[in-house]
Amino acid sequence: MLSSFTLISLVGVMLGVLVLVVVMAVYAGLERDVKGRLLGFTPHILLRHEPGGFGLMPLADWRETAEKARKIPRVEAATAFVSDNVIIDVESWQRPVMFRGIDTSDPAQVAGIAGMLDRENHPQSSADLGIDDRAVVSSILAGQLALKVGDTVRLYSTRNFEEVMRAYKATERPPLREAFADDWNKATEMLAGAWKPAGDDSEVAVATLETVYQILDGLRAEDIREPERALLEELLIAMESATRDEPRGVFVFTAATKADITRSVDALNSTDPEKMDGETLKGLKQIVLPKEAEVIGIYQASQMAVTPDIFVPLPLAQDLAGMGDAVQGIALRLDDAYAAEQVAATARGDFGPDWSLLTWGDQYQAFFALINQQRVMMYFALSFIVLVSAFSMMAVMFTVTIQKRREIGVMKALGAAPGQIVRVFLYQGMLLGLLGAVLGVGFGRLVIHFRGPIQGIFRGLGFDPFAASFTGFGVLPAHNNPVEQAVIGLLAFVLCSLAALVPAFFAARSDAAKSLRNL
Repeated sequence: MLSSFTLISLVGVMLGVLVLVVVMAVYAGLERDVKGRLLGFTPHILLRHEPGGFGLMPLADWRETAEKARKIPRVEAATAFVSDNVIIDVESWQRPVMFRGIDTSDPAQVAGIAGMLDRENHPQSSADLGIDDRAVVSSILAGQLALKVGDTVRLYSTRNFEEVMRAYKATERPPLREAFADDWNKATEMLAGAWKPAGDDSEVAVATLETVYQILDGLRAEDIREPERALLEELLIAMESATRDEPRGVFVFTAATKADITRSVDALNSTDPEKMDGETLKGLKQIVLPKEAEVIGIYQASQMAVTPDIFVPLPLAQDLAGMGDAVQGIALRLDDAYAAEQVAATARGDFGPDWSLLTWGDQYQAFFALINQQRVMMYFALSFIVLVSAFSMMAVMFTVTIQKRREIGVMKALGAAPGQIVRVFLYQGMLLGLLGAVLGVGFGRLVIHFRGPIQGIFRGLGFDPFAASFTGFGVLPAHNNPVEQAVIGLLAFVLCSLAALVPAFFAARSDAAKSLRNL
């Protein structure tokens, strides 16, 4: 019975160490693999223009900025960055998604996407985006919308919605001449009464024309129909073409210019709201016209980290974000991603205060903080398993002292010192702790090595606690950290040794005479 209790205690220590070793290795593997995937497409440093701290500005001359960034030490590539939201439409199923533009001229970005492809479930997947309207979608999105390689999706830019809403609201308003009747009538009456003939030309007093111009320019800034805004701009442009005669204090207009002004005023006085609304709504077809993209690949996404739902070529990303030829920033890739903080500090000095530099660690700070917090929590929770095993060891050692009280009495009667008796039990506890720690670390590494077949057994039974749809990995990743595992084994050994010390102390203080009476 005694040896059985000891064996059970030894197995308890071994299992506690094994669980702690396996779980910590899995967490380390997940963190390493997710980082590897993120760094495949995420900029190591994102360079963006933020003049005066008043918000991010698009980069129109981004090629020049990229060329300057390439000269920074340790920068291997500097490419355009565009990321935004769109509405995806698949057979009348719509949902908002996040997309990321990929500069296909950068082999590292293309290779990063290729390494994420789910070729097991979608063998035809490819990362050859080129410059055509193609897309690589996440496995999560593909599962939700039943997408497969070769399907076509429609992408609606969310940047259009503001224009659409503004256009529709304008159709509910009366025409400019009625909505702003006081200002419009004041400006046109002042202009009509201010014309004075000057030979073939006409003149208007400077003060009068400036007042009229300010009124009309204010109306242009109001929420009016686009056709009326266009006519109003033509009117203002015609007024700006006058020649100023400073000594006489007048603006001189040619007959043709005066005719253009009169024609614009008459057009604004006779606009047809229904006709203008028809032109406005017809123009919306061009604004909200979706982009059709072919799905050429599906990558294995993970619910543990936020990744883009869709990867598209840079030209398509610029169109969807309404950027034209501009971009949101410059993505810098380094020869060592873990040197991002040092390179960013150098780049801040080169570019100045009007530029912000965001490292990949800053971009995913919340995610990595969550992973670290979970690891600490698992350390805390699973360490109690080893602690419980140590208490079990203590209970066993107390049982030993009771079972061996006669032997203890004989030893003390023969002159054994208390320290010698303590060492007998302490060595037993240390030996069990050492065996439990070594076996736990050894079997833990064995479980990690054969984790794929073990996971396959669970899947065969219809139970998969680490589904690929959640983790993003067919086989659960793991990483053996010898130092960490040695610390876990040492912790188990120390706890078991301390657990054996308590009953050994009581055994050494037992009365030899009382123990010998049981002989």
